[in-house]
Amino acid sequence: MKNYTVLTTFILVGLTDDPNLQILLFVFLFITYLLSVIGNLTIITLTFVDSHLKTPMYLFLRNFSFLEVSFTTVCIPRYLYTLATGDNTVIYNPCATQLFFVIVLAVTEFFLLTAMSYDRYVAICKPLHYMTIMNSRVCIKFLISCYMIALIIIIPPYIMGFELEFCDSNVIDHFGCDAAPILKITCSDTEFIERFVLVLAVLTLLFTLVCIIMSYTYIIRTILRFPSVQQRKKAFSTCSSHIIVVSITYGSCIFIYIRPHAKEGVAMNKIVSILTTSVAPVMNPFIYTLRNKQVIQAFKDMIKRAASISKN
Repeated sequence: MKNYTVLTTFILVGLTDDPNLQILLFVFLFITYLLSVIGNLTIITLTFVDSHLKTPMYLFLRNFSFLEVSFTTVCIPRYLYTLATGDNTVIYNPCATQLFFVIVLAVTEFFLLTAMSYDRYVAICKPLHYMTIMNSRVCIKFLISCYMIALIIIIPPYIMGFELEFCDSNVIDHFGCDAAPILKITCSDTEFIERFVLVLAVLTLLFTLVCIIMSYTYIIRTILRFPSVQQRKKAFSTCSSHIIVVSITYGSCIFIYIRPHAKEGVAMNKIVSILTTSVAPVMNPFIYTLRNKQVIQAFKDMIKRAASISKN
């Protein structure tokens, strides 16, 4: 008979045991989390209140900002609590819940970025039919599909994860509940689930990336036909922010998830994960706003309205 221990609590190793580094890490994560929430909530507010930001592009951007706020909120506050209190234990159910939302939100982002690339394709390649093709009903269908496809992809391996059995070790070598370090401490044979997850990850990445590349292939071909240099610059400017975000998102994900066997270690991935969950959500609002005159103008208008209301 196999003697397995029924684990109800895990211990999160975190990033460092050095008290001084923990203080610096806490300050860094707290500031980046605060900036991320403020920046993304600002974009969400602007796209709601400003009449000039009611186009499909800003509808997708609003939902992307919502995903970024949700993603970083699922990951960072729990680790901040650990750094502040020294309590690095987590119960099984909250751990499983965190893992579920982290993966669902991340996968949804990939499909939303794909939808955003299609939106840019229609806007630049079919400008006269843009509002007809990208009407509100189509946009809502795109958004719902992004969430539904992510759930369909995630639920089968997630359910399989509940069948895993654990030995005496309950130490997760990570700052949060991530799939790879959890697979590392299980007694069960993880070969099938790891291959299954790898296939799903590769298919998701390839499908969304191919769609994005196809969209931008047509976009670039169309832009190069523009007679005016000013028109070409303006068209490239509207796409550049999305391209930068796509590069950051796909680059970090490929580094983390397209890797060898999960039991070979995740040390470097912890550093990349902390940057992905803290720095990237801060950068995205600035990438979209600093390169977008409409968003900057909407922000200035909101500040002016707030100032006039405060004076009255």
